This record gives sequence, C-alpha cells and structure tokens, in this order.
Amino acid sequence: MNAIFHLNGKVIETERLILRPFVNSDLDDFYEYAKVEGVGEMAGWHHHESIEKSQEILNRFILEDKTFAIVYKQNNKVIGSLGVEMYGMEEALTEFCNYYGREIGYVLAKDYWGKGIMPEAVKAVIDYLFNELNLDFLTCGYYDFNTQSKRVQEKCGFKPYRKLVMETRLGTKEPGVLNLLTNPEKQIKLKFSHPETLIYAE
Repeated sequence: MNAIFHLNGKVIETERLILRPFVNSDLDDFYEYAKVEGVGEMAGWHHHESIEKSQEILNRFILEDKTFAIVYKQNNKVIGSLGVEMYGMEEALTEFCNYYGREIGYVLAKDYWGKGIMPEAVKAVIDYLFNELNLDFLTCGYYDFNTQSKRVQEKCGFKPYRKLVMETRLGTKEPGVLNLLTNPEKQIKLKFSHPETLIYAE
C-alpha cells in the first residue's frame, strides 16, 4: 500500500547537501537546471522552455509537499529535486498489500552529474523513510537509456524488481527497470504477483 507522506517542513542534512521543502524563492535556481536540454529528458519529461513552466511545477511541488529541494551547501543553490511519490499499480501489485511504501524519483542539475551527489541524497532520504517513518519498502525506476540513474540505485541498495515498458511525460513508451528496496530492519516476506515481468531475486 502507498504510505501517507508529506514533508511537513522536514530538513535532512548530509556532508554536502541540505534537503528541504521547496519555497517560492527557489524559482530561479529551479529554472536554471530544468531548462537545460537532457536533464528532464533523462527522467521522462521535457526540459522547461520558459520560467513560467518552472513556476507551474514549483507551485505543484509546494502544494503537494512531497518533493525535497536538493541544496548544495557550498553555494547554497538548489541543484535538483527528490520526490517521495506514490508507486503505481497499487491494486495489481498484491505483494505489497500488507506493507507500506512509496516510490523515489529524482533529478539533478547537469553541472553536478558524476560527483556522487545523488547517491548521497537518496541514501539520506532512505534512512529517513525507513528509520524515522518506518516504511516497509521503496521502489525506484529508470529507463534503459539512463545508465546514470541505474548506477545511483545500485549504490543505494536497490535490486532489480520488474522489467517494464513505462510511459513518459513526453508521450513515449520506454523500456526500463523498476527496482525494489525493503527495510532491512524488518522481516518483509513478499509473495510476488505478475511473474511475466518479475526479475527480482533475493
């Protein structure tokens, strides 16, 4: 089942980063990285062609209250986002019917790729979701062409779960992998549904 989740003002600090709710004054930083071609496309959405588009998405982030702004301490800039989303196909994935979880999604400014920043952010959020909020599991996916995201998820302990064709916000359908991570402090026993897409092995 999808766990109820809101940031509720939560701030997480790591060695290089501060993860916090988005605020209106983040607009310029948000647009600066979201307008770069190839950034959004890696996550399945079109790069922003106007600051008005960024404002629209920023308003949604603030209203829905489930997406962390990733702030780089060295320059105090917002350089990405990390959303704690609802996972899809809740009714079909019966293995989770007695457990609570969410799905993680993220985007990072192109100038900061390859510096280990996203694994640092994801690991901190996993620790919060498992050890403070007591979630049972997390899912996280990537498109086959996004090898960088694949590596992030591997570094954070996610295991390949299902091979899927996923619809993007670009209107395309892309093959990809949905990964799974269960809370290591719990005895999670899953009886998997839909074996035709399953690739998970404990």
